[in-house]
Amino acid sequence: MMTNIPHDLPVSRENDLAVLASAVEDELRQVVDTVYPDGLMEPYGLLHHMLAYHLGWEGEGSGPAAQGKRIRPILLLLTASAAGGDWQAALPAAAAVELIHNFSLIHDDIEDQSALRRGRPTVWTRWGAAQAINTGDLMFTLAHQTILRLRQTIGDQAALAAAAVLQDTCVQLTRGQFLDIAYETAGDFTLDSYWPMIEGKTAALLACCTELGAITAGLGEEKRRLYREFGRSLGLAFQVQDDWLGIWGDPAITGKSTESDLVSGKKTLPVLFALNQPGKFAQKWAEGPVHPEEVRSLSDLLQQEGADDYTQNAAARLTRQALQALEEAAPPGPALPVLTDLALRLLDRKA
Repeated sequence: MMTNIPHDLPVSRENDLAVLASAVEDELRQVVDTVYPDGLMEPYGLLHHMLAYHLGWEGEGSGPAAQGKRIRPILLLLTASAAGGDWQAALPAAAAVELIHNFSLIHDDIEDQSALRRGRPTVWTRWGAAQAINTGDLMFTLAHQTILRLRQTIGDQAALAAAAVLQDTCVQLTRGQFLDIAYETAGDFTLDSYWPMIEGKTAALLACCTELGAITAGLGEEKRRLYREFGRSLGLAFQVQDDWLGIWGDPAITGKSTESDLVSGKKTLPVLFALNQPGKFAQKWAEGPVHPEEVRSLSDLLQQEGADDYTQNAAARLTRQALQALEEAAPPGPALPVLTDLALRLLDRKA
């Protein structure tokens, strides 16, 4: 879907980010509506509703908070604009990465047995695991159909290159999720093991966003590499900050309980840091599963033993690394200040 907004919109103000977000939403709705074959709503109304529910458009509690921030597609569009391209031409790629992200969330919720997502019941708790898996599978397939629509906006060769990047990213995502699940019960998980896990689990998709933005702008391999590194480092910082929020965030803002990571035994960065210290947290962790009533005292121990500061310092270091790669890419477009601002917001976010 192409909007009537000028392609050279100077995306440097808050209202312009709202324009990008609105364009992404329109593109996503158009893709989801293709679920109906030949426009026939029955018998696929519930299938469409499950997609729309997860994307935050329908059902109790629907609205902006349920939709999420759409960080990934907006990052892609900003990168395309900053790299000198037409951000509207990149809309199919933006929709595709958001669909991949949400497919992974639907499946993650099942694998993690998470009852809430963005403050609402997850798809699997509403309609069962079988229907949720199928809904996630459909979202995954729609993403790969959607990115091929780039052939109409940037040409066949660039569209195939973009599709290859997206597919490679999906392999990385599943590798990262495998490690995330496997490490929950691994006894020898170390700080060194943490980084390959989040490389696939989170950084790969943000790196994909920035590289796809560069591809849609028609850039060569070296520039693509720099933009990819920008997204990769930003993704690592994002996951590190997410680990921090999983323990010290405000559930009223994040929509996620701060008990879940500790109770489920997730080896997040604060936990790993403390496990490598000869402190009380490591002793308590070794005693067995964490119970909900113990979460507050354990999070206090983590803070006392320096895990809070260590995690926030790691996020800051990775954010600086991301900004360095962006500076080397030397974006000519007007969106550079917004890209920089977005990176800094990811570090300072509360949700």
